[in-house]
Amino acid sequence: MAKKVVASLQKGEGRGWSKVIKMVKSPKTGAYVFQEEMVLNEKVKDYFAK
Repeated sequence: MAKKVVASLQKGEGRGWSKVIKMVKSPKTGAYVFQEEMVLNEKVKDYFAK
């Protein structure tokens, strides 16, 4: 199933997006969790600066 998603992102407007994964510490449990988002290529650095 993942192959379909990756293949569809390589056509047309999908090339302007990147999947970013950020590790965030949960304030409730103290454990680390991963946040995944689709972000425009121009906004990737801003996403990690937060």
